[in-house]
Amino acid sequence: MNRALFLDRDGTLIVDKVYLADPSGVELIPGTAEGLRRARALGFKLFLFTNQSGIGRGLHTLEDTLRVNARMEEMLGLPPPVFDGLCIAPEAPGEPSAYRKPSPKFIQEAVAEHGLDPAGCWMVGDSPADVGAALAAGIRAAAVRTGKVRPESIPAVAAGTVPVFEDFGAFAASLT
Repeated sequence: MNRALFLDRDGTLIVDKVYLADPSGVELIPGTAEGLRRARALGFKLFLFTNQSGIGRGLHTLEDTLRVNARMEEMLGLPPPVFDGLCIAPEAPGEPSAYRKPSPKFIQEAVAEHGLDPAGCWMVGDSPADVGAALAAGIRAAAVRTGKVRPESIPAVAAGTVPVFEDFGAFAASLT
């Protein structure tokens, strides 16, 4: 099976603490580890796709982001590597960027590189940019209620074309 989940980090897998640079601030959203374990057991590849504009704004460094990611992976308690691929878009909004969501470029490249079936792929996130990246890449999108944006404010959610889940664990429980 050539299917995958593209996952936002802040507000989807961990609590969004805005410009998180200190690994000690990582807080997993309940159900995340179990959801990732379930997705892996079902044969999904996992990709982390995160906008980190704090880097572009000079608020923290790429190394800080990598340390936060490492702490998250440690807390998940899953066999490494947890993710089959990673995209950190460091640009601030308004800066030229190829990968900052809602750009579909990372998803498109991963689909091609890993021979994924777009019909078997999802982008799961908490923002309009997450949903936009999925739709632009031609994969399915799911929104979660664990971020700072009300999912109903996302146009595709309001239109009824993108499902909403309480959290990532609930999304993963729906997978077959």
